[in-house]
Amino acid sequence: MSHAAGSNGDKDVVSEINVVPLCDVLLVLLIIFMIATPLIQKGFDVQLPPALNTIQMPDNPEVVLAIKEDGTMFVNQDEATLDTLQLLVEEAFLVATDPKLYLKADGNLEYGSLVDIIHVLKNAGVEIVGIITEVKTERID
Repeated sequence: MSHAAGSNGDKDVVSEINVVPLCDVLLVLLIIFMIATPLIQKGFDVQLPPALNTIQMPDNPEVVLAIKEDGTMFVNQDEATLDTLQLLVEEAFLVATDPKLYLKADGNLEYGSLVDIIHVLKNAGVEIVGIITEVKTERID
């Protein structure tokens, strides 16, 4: 604690907060969050196929099935296998308000594996599937 000596020699306690160190700490935290936030990637790295005719999808879809090129699947952030996919999708739709599942599959994924996955999704009660793609800027004939 800091003390101030009065004119009569009495010692009084100064009850003022030193704000400078508090501001320093807050500015450092702000800088850390400003640098770290763009580095945090939501979801998984998937090479999306391009598409010419696309519509705007919501900014934060509630149920996303991401499939990597090697066949690794994720329902939102939970890793799934073909055996656990139906249960994870059903659990995700219990709390979701949007009845759509968004499929984020790698463009190099084998078509045959998608057929099995779509069959499991149908058994889980999924009726609407939106496919997430990259926007193609020019048409290739």
